[in-house]
Amino acid sequence: MRALLRAICITVAVSSCGFAAQPGTNSVSWLGKPLSLPEAIEIALRQNANILKGRADLESAYGLEVQTRALVLPKLRSSGNFTGNDPGLREIFPTTVPIRLPNETWYVDVKVVQSLYEGGRMRSALREANLTREQAVAQYEAVIADTVLDVQLAYYDVLLAGHQIEVQEASVLLLTNQLSNTRARFEAGTVRPFNVLRAEVELANARPRLIRARNASRIAKNNLATLLGYDVPRDVWEDIPLNLTDKLEAQPMAIELPAALGQALDRRPELVVLQKAERLRREQITDARSGYLPSLQAFGGYEARNSAFSDELSRELHGWTTGVQFNWDLFDGLATKGRTQQARAIHERSRVEVADATRRIEQEVRTAYSTFIEAREVLESQKKVQEQAEEALRQVTELNKAGAEGGTQLDVLSSQTALTEARTTQVQALRDYEVARARLERAIGQNVRKQK
Repeated sequence: MRALLRAICITVAVSSCGFAAQPGTNSVSWLGKPLSLPEAIEIALRQNANILKGRADLESAYGLEVQTRALVLPKLRSSGNFTGNDPGLREIFPTTVPIRLPNETWYVDVKVVQSLYEGGRMRSALREANLTREQAVAQYEAVIADTVLDVQLAYYDVLLAGHQIEVQEASVLLLTNQLSNTRARFEAGTVRPFNVLRAEVELANARPRLIRARNASRIAKNNLATLLGYDVPRDVWEDIPLNLTDKLEAQPMAIELPAALGQALDRRPELVVLQKAERLRREQITDARSGYLPSLQAFGGYEARNSAFSDELSRELHGWTTGVQFNWDLFDGLATKGRTQQARAIHERSRVEVADATRRIEQEVRTAYSTFIEAREVLESQKKVQEQAEEALRQVTELNKAGAEGGTQLDVLSSQTALTEARTTQVQALRDYEVARARLERAIGQNVRKQK
């Protein structure tokens, strides 16, 4: 029976893990599964914290849009009141037959009110509602674009860390073999103890680089898991078993700077946000100036109340009411003038912000483009370096084995160091190219996903 209960508990636990594997549930089933960059981006769009907060902000903006449109829509209002007075407050009209007013009154009404004119605010409210929605969508698009870039960079960092581990492991293996060969030659009496000591020092110097590479890999994987909205299990602490399927391949990107600048000004959601904000500030000037003009509303409804000449609360009067109400503040203590001045100043500031953002975006594009050109040139310069370093190491190793001139232990160690540096530089150049391309795509708005 105990064995059966234990088996049931294990089954339930496994089933729970399986259910938690679905996106958005922060489970552990993703561990070890193949994960491409597009898949990582799609997961982040469902689970990343910034994306989820951005969606909440978008919903909030939609609510603000509805509130803004409310000015032009009719309102259905109901009101009621019941009043009971002390008998000492009861009035008696001095007529031939005294009339006593009731000391308890009530009324209930239902009324539809429709604004007919609000000094220009009604059309402005419709424009503000549309601008609010468009601005919120652009803000959400900017959040998505930033998240996509963050995931790309984190993904490339994990790939880089993996390659760096391979490079350092290869270096340690080479130096280990070199140490073994040197010891064998020392035992044969062909080299001095100094050669063994030098090989041991070089191997000892290489091991911390491998340790740092493995630590960089752990940190990079944790960062990527956080961006994907994963809750890493607490029992997974040494190394997250992320299985990334994409490679650092230096995908080409052909674009000229003038075209890049033009695309950025057309696509960047941050600029759209500020442009919509400038137009909203302009509409707020209209709202402020409406205080100089009258407002006109029409209303109609149904009302019921008790009779004012009877003590019986059940004796009621009821019927339809309709009419027009008019309001105009002929002088409001200069409040409208102050609001108008404030709105104009805020609008002027928003115009400056648009102009400044345009310049900053152009500068960002120029910087990203220049960095991309640099990364591309560095990558081109490293294409043959690794092959040359490998060939140099092969030749100097052969000379060293043959005891020929130019094949000293120092030459071999120097060649091994040069090969490690060449491999490290090439991997770093690949990563820098991919990062520069991703940043350029973000700068010109190429990774922006348009929302409806």
